[in-house]
Amino acid sequence: MTKVSPANEDYLEAIYELDKAGGAVRSVDLAAKLDVSKASVNNAIKQLKAVGLVEQPYYGEITLTEEGMAYGASVLERHHVLEHFLTEVLGVEVAVAEDEACRMEHTISEDTMRRWIAYLKAQGLDTDADIATVHGAI
Repeated sequence: MTKVSPANEDYLEAIYELDKAGGAVRSVDLAAKLDVSKASVNNAIKQLKAVGLVEQPYYGEITLTEEGMAYGASVLERHHVLEHFLTEVLGVEVAVAEDEACRMEHTISEDTMRRWIAYLKAQGLDTDADIATVHGAI
């Protein structure tokens, strides 16, 4: 899978979430969700298009490619697992856990994340069900 910057991972995650919510992602909605300028969105979309993760016709709606969809889902899953662990297992405040999970999700490798999920499941935590309960289905 193509690796992109943490900032662009945030865009993929946000597009994935917005797409699941309503099926169409407009630049203005993405800017509002991430609290960034429309110019920042346009720059990020240009970069993500260049690596084949998103498609956007001239001033049209943003869609994820298959690879972009998988990448966005992966980032969101990492975020949810990390945030859930921080809040439910360690007792970290939700606002702090949200911020820290966002930073951690960009640095943890896929291998480590798979191992962490396996460990949590071995401890009796059904990560899929427990995360879905806290955050809505992934």
